[in-house]
Amino acid sequence: MADLTQRLAQLYTGAVHDVLRAMGHERVVLPPSIRPLDPAVKVAGAAWTVCGHIDRTQSAHATLLGWTRLLSKAPPGRVIVCQPHNHEVALMGELSAETLKNKGVLGYVVDGGCRDVEFILKIGFPVFASFYTPSDIVGRWIPDRYGEPVAIGGVTISDGDYLLGDLDGVVVIPKAVAEEAIAKTEAVAQTENQIRSAILGGMDPVDAYLKYGKF
Repeated sequence: MADLTQRLAQLYTGAVHDVLRAMGHERVVLPPSIRPLDPAVKVAGAAWTVCGHIDRTQSAHATLLGWTRLLSKAPPGRVIVCQPHNHEVALMGELSAETLKNKGVLGYVVDGGCRDVEFILKIGFPVFASFYTPSDIVGRWIPDRYGEPVAIGGVTISDGDYLLGDLDGVVVIPKAVAEEAIAKTEAVAQTENQIRSAILGGMDPVDAYLKYGKF
């Protein structure tokens, strides 16, 4: 897992997407609203999935206990993927980002909100979220499932699937084809380097396409 994560981190989402599409996998890109807090920071690794829901009948204690249990359960060396089923409250903040980074969690991807953005940027913990808000989960939101498939924008993410996120967005690699897809993307990246060198050397783009079979 660590080796695949390291190799995936050297790639970029456009090339991974193209390879997966050629392999017959179409629905692999998360909604474009999910963006990196820091455009210069990438996230790569195997997913650990979390699901939750709004429940305003829960006490502040119950929701904070549920949240801290989520942080406690989060496995190191994985990327948390959260489907909170709401676009009202923040599902990541400064103390939580500090906790996860200290545990060795590789990053956090949420179909929802984030707060304390300035602090998280200073920490350097990779977070991909769809909006910012000062509203928090206290007395409002609680996790209900871990390690089960979640759906984000029509894309199903299962525990152990691989994710790569960069400035272009987030792409999901089914775990069953992760090694093959990463190897094929590495080959594509090498070919694109050759095309780039040829173009910079003055080759006509049509000739480059005909020679290398892609552009």
